[in-house]
Amino acid sequence: MGEMIKVLGWDDLMMMKKILRDVSKQERVVVIREYDEEKDNLNVQEMERKCEVGPTNGETSLYTDDLGDPISRIRHSPTFLMLVAEMEIDNDQKEIVGLIRGCIKTVTCGKKLSRNGKNGNGNDIIINSNIQGNKFVPVYTKLAYILGLRVSSSHRRMGIGLKLVNRLENWFSENGAEYSYMATEKDNEASVKLFTKRCGYSKFRVPSVLVQPVFAHRIRISKRIQIFRLPTSEAEKLYRARFSTTEFFPRDIDSILNNTLNLGTYLAVPHGTFPSSSWPGTDKFLCNPPESWSILSIWNTKEVFMLEVRGASRTRRALAKTTRIMDRALPWLGIPSVPQLFRPFGSHFLYGLGGEGPASVKLMKGLCGFAHNLAKESGCGVVATEVSSCDPLRSGIPNWKRLSLEEDLWCIKRLGEDYSDGSIGDWTKSPPGISIFVDPRQV
Repeated sequence: MGEMIKVLGWDDLMMMKKILRDVSKQERVVVIREYDEEKDNLNVQEMERKCEVGPTNGETSLYTDDLGDPISRIRHSPTFLMLVAEMEIDNDQKEIVGLIRGCIKTVTCGKKLSRNGKNGNGNDIIINSNIQGNKFVPVYTKLAYILGLRVSSSHRRMGIGLKLVNRLENWFSENGAEYSYMATEKDNEASVKLFTKRCGYSKFRVPSVLVQPVFAHRIRISKRIQIFRLPTSEAEKLYRARFSTTEFFPRDIDSILNNTLNLGTYLAVPHGTFPSSSWPGTDKFLCNPPESWSILSIWNTKEVFMLEVRGASRTRRALAKTTRIMDRALPWLGIPSVPQLFRPFGSHFLYGLGGEGPASVKLMKGLCGFAHNLAKESGCGVVATEVSSCDPLRSGIPNWKRLSLEEDLWCIKRLGEDYSDGSIGDWTKSPPGISIFVDPRQV
């Protein structure tokens, strides 16, 4: 016995105990069920607080606070579901060890020629035309979106993430979704491997997340630019007319524009474009559009979640504070300052960006300056948006590279055997367009 004890030793005994504990975990039954708001809220929040979002290389991490509402990021979608993975632990107690969120919406997956000016349901007046003057109408599909997949760090590599995805996909199919997609950082190897290797997803689009800090000073907007806030009905009509054939355009754009989180739609034109200096109405605008114009809408993500950067060194915090002090003391200098990102901060999200004409980039820059000033008044830390990597208006969107994400990887999977439209075929194999329409409800 003495020799046996010497061979095993204390470290070996501890290793054997850990192995037995891990085996015991794998033998425990994991139940995937629907999230119960009354019963699960606190446990879900506790689990998510332990999960880091973004880089985990020991430098800084981005934490998200859902303001006590775990389904806040999908609540405004037409159809949504949140699932939790529950495991039995000692003494018949249960613990939530994983969760996933999903929603379903109808979006544009392509376009086709039409003999008339309206789509099948009569809502989208289409004036998008090719050189010959032929009119296009959108081809819609029912699209599912996966977000917020989390597995407790102590229960990873047990297949829980795969079970959550499979169960959610079954729900998607039962509700008629033709495609499912998700977004992740391209460097998130675990996520990319799970979805592309084990779940059958393929890399689809790689847009860019552009983030601009909110400075202590207001941004000056050129007097050569005139900005109008469009009435909701006018904004809807314009979006349907000029953007409904854009990839990922939501068919229920009216629901988005009428949502209380929507802070308005703004259109910029060169000063003096309209003689009366007032908005002429969407009908007149569409009949005789100006040579150059740009448009965007603003979504109040500050009311959905808060963000916080953790892990920054004291030196970095001190430098950031110094820039803010100088910016407040000398606002006329326009010093780019780092906002207070090391405690919870809110944000605004810009969506529905578009425009035409030689001055559209300058007009977009003016609109972004307007959005920055609105975010400053609301006490936000950053303004963000997401655009296609080849979007012609991208150069007019101010951003800090250090805060932005150059390549946000979107992966997609076809759930059904039937294609959504014969003229489009399999959307997963289609080439990317110049622009995409990012739904602010799933940011």
